[in-house]
Amino acid sequence: MLRIRNIFCAVLGAGLFVASAAWAGDGFPQGASQTASPAPAVTRVIAGTTVYIEKMDGFENYLAAAFAKKKVQLVLVTDRDKADYIVSGTSEDKKAGWAKIVFLGDIHSDADASVTLTDKKSSAILFAYSVNKKNTLHGAQTTAEACAKHLHAQMEEKK
Repeated sequence: MLRIRNIFCAVLGAGLFVASAAWAGDGFPQGASQTASPAPAVTRVIAGTTVYIEKMDGFENYLAAAFAKKKVQLVLVTDRDKADYIVSGTSEDKKAGWAKIVFLGDIHSDADASVTLTDKKSSAILFAYSVNKKNTLHGAQTTAEACAKHLHAQMEEKK
């Protein structure tokens, strides 16, 4: 058993020696061509760039209004081909049930939204945010404004 282990170690050692000899000092295998390393992806949202908001069952209108209200420094465009960034996401508004309205007199709803801002060229996700608002009177508007507020804050902190 000891002899098998010694043979295995010798073979493994020789294999590592052969493999290491195939690599040149520049970090590339001998004979392999060096290619330019890819440019680093942009990881921040740049103010003044164009953005297209995808259809989200009407939530895109609330999101566009929230961008204006919260002074998010992006230019909204209606043509996807002319946009630098794409905003996509989902939104759900759960209306108050009859029991909550009748017994508690509460008409407020619960609202959820998730948005992602993606660089169209690199497909890098530059911003993602999810919000869950409970007992809100203006569900979609409130969640859209929360998303816009956090996007604006992220853009301001990375200047």
